[in-house]
Amino acid sequence: MAAGNRTLRRRRPDRPRLLAHRILGAVTQQDAYANLETARVLSDAGLDPRDAGFVTELVSGTCRLLGTYDRILAAASGRDSFDPALADALRLGTHQLLSMRVGHHAAISTTVDLAAATVGEKVAGLTNAVLRKVAARDLNGWVDHLARDEDALGRLALRTHHPRWIAQAYVDLLGDEADEALSANNVPPVPTLVVRPGLAEVSELDGEPTSRSPFGARRPGNPGDLPAVREGRAGVQDEGSQLVALALAESDAPEGPWLDLCAGPGGKAALLAGLAMPQGSTLLASELQPHRAELVAQALRAYDGPHRPQAIAADGTRPAWASGRFARVMADVPCTGLGALRRRPESRWRRTPEHLAELVPLQRRLLTSALDSAAPGGVVAYVTCSPHRDETEGVLAAVLADRDDVTRESTTQLWPHRDGTDAMFCALLRRRA
Repeated sequence: MAAGNRTLRRRRPDRPRLLAHRILGAVTQQDAYANLETARVLSDAGLDPRDAGFVTELVSGTCRLLGTYDRILAAASGRDSFDPALADALRLGTHQLLSMRVGHHAAISTTVDLAAATVGEKVAGLTNAVLRKVAARDLNGWVDHLARDEDALGRLALRTHHPRWIAQAYVDLLGDEADEALSANNVPPVPTLVVRPGLAEVSELDGEPTSRSPFGARRPGNPGDLPAVREGRAGVQDEGSQLVALALAESDAPEGPWLDLCAGPGGKAALLAGLAMPQGSTLLASELQPHRAELVAQALRAYDGPHRPQAIAADGTRPAWASGRFARVMADVPCTGLGALRRRPESRWRRTPEHLAELVPLQRRLLTSALDSAAPGGVVAYVTCSPHRDETEGVLAAVLADRDDVTRESTTQLWPHRDGTDAMFCALLRRRA
């Protein structure tokens, strides 16, 4: 009878935590992107700004430290796994306990209510017991506890909340600077917007102009609040992505059409199209997946006139166009995304070395296709949103070793901790006449 009374007295979970649990479940169990899923759910939720901000921090912060929280939960519970829905509830509770300004009693009691409502009353006791053990240490205390048997690399990975293989890649590139670079991945960026050249002015973005791109501005809040964004005259794009597109557009190249070889979801294509039109050039934006090609078309929808850009669904490794045709080619190839971990916090736990091994051969084929598509004297931008050496210099070395018709013009590697951008890599290559 007492247990029944407790069940009857169980409070219904508050709506923000229920929504956060739903979003996190889509991320951990259905491979959704946290930022996109959060935006989708909140757009229909009708929450006030305070509650919407709480949901956003709860989801993104939990995703950012997901691997660390799982190790803490394993140590606190003595268990290697939980029911997926219970695991997500415990992760959300752990984030509130260790990384948010939520009192311990509130964090534990609301998570017990959440677990009971989404999994069943039978897990209420377990949830309460595990989270009380989690609350016995703060985050630094747990990191020190878990790091007792780790080597230097393991301690770095644990302290900065990254898998070991990613920490190793940063150390290989940056040495002692890796700690600062990895820590920068844990600082959520202010949303960065970009105008479509010729269609909008930076002043319409109502934000702080970006320091290096003349087309961008940083602005907190919902980008959809701005008319220019709703009308397709502006969009969301990290300054690093803007800078690599500008590097290609400003390079010395012959007259002729431009190509975006892997254009989805369309941000770089929209910027390039606006830069190409005043020169009398037309951009062809190609994307393999039809649904992503439609996103590209949406990004380009505001452009019109005789040099209106075109979007097609085509395989960049098997071009639907003649070789040697394009004056400028953007090859922003599919990659691990290790340079965008500020904005895609779950990616660090989702990506593995096996994904890297699968992507590198594709990147080589796409770069080869991009070079073949360039006209004599034309320029190719090989771009990755990853600093990993295998995806950058490794791909370039493998492809250029077999070609005597290409010279490297320049190489740029951006970093969040140095440049305030995603860790974009860009090599400009010229196909010799």
